[in-house]
Amino acid sequence: MIAFLDESFPLPIAFGSRGGPERRTEVVTLASGRETRNARWADSRRRYDAGSGIRSLADLRAVVALFERARGRMSGFRFRDPFDHSSALTGGAPGALNVTLGTGTGSRTRFELVKVYGSGPAAYARVIDLPVAGSLKLAVNGTELPPGGFFFDAATREVVLATAPATGAVVTAGFLFDVPVRFDTDSLDLSLTHFEAGEALQIPLVEIRLGG
Repeated sequence: MIAFLDESFPLPIAFGSRGGPERRTEVVTLASGRETRNARWADSRRRYDAGSGIRSLADLRAVVALFERARGRMSGFRFRDPFDHSSALTGGAPGALNVTLGTGTGSRTRFELVKVYGSGPAAYARVIDLPVAGSLKLAVNGTELPPGGFFFDAATREVVLATAPATGAVVTAGFLFDVPVRFDTDSLDLSLTHFEAGEALQIPLVEIRLGG
């Protein structure tokens, strides 16, 4: 079986979905009333319910078709998070200066693609697996590179520059991206309410990891 289908969950349904990031934190209350807290996960994991995005019988059929191709929970696919799918912190169109990926060494050509939340010691760098084709922009020291000056290596989740930036040169990027998910159920409970209209009580999706 194919572990990941490089196709997208229907966008109109995705943008009516609900959900977001989940973290796993262990909290222990001491006798003094103070707490100790330990992060069980280094990274967040996103969960969604796409049932709220269903608007028609056509929507239901599209979801069922993808469910069958994915064999339920077996294969993953792309999902556009309605709340967080751009490197721009405002959620708008991405720009080549949105995120700093690293600095040049004179020989380094590969930079991990990340979205950074916040700044300073508490900043969180989220690795991006699935940039949207054609949306990726790169700049070196503020000068945007032409499309032929780089490419995205999906196997390593890195952008690869054709020419190594000079030592100390700042490499930045901007992009739209999808989340790799799978269905978190092996059955769909669908209800036909009336002709050409449908309702799905729940269509649970959960984020998966790609590339190990």
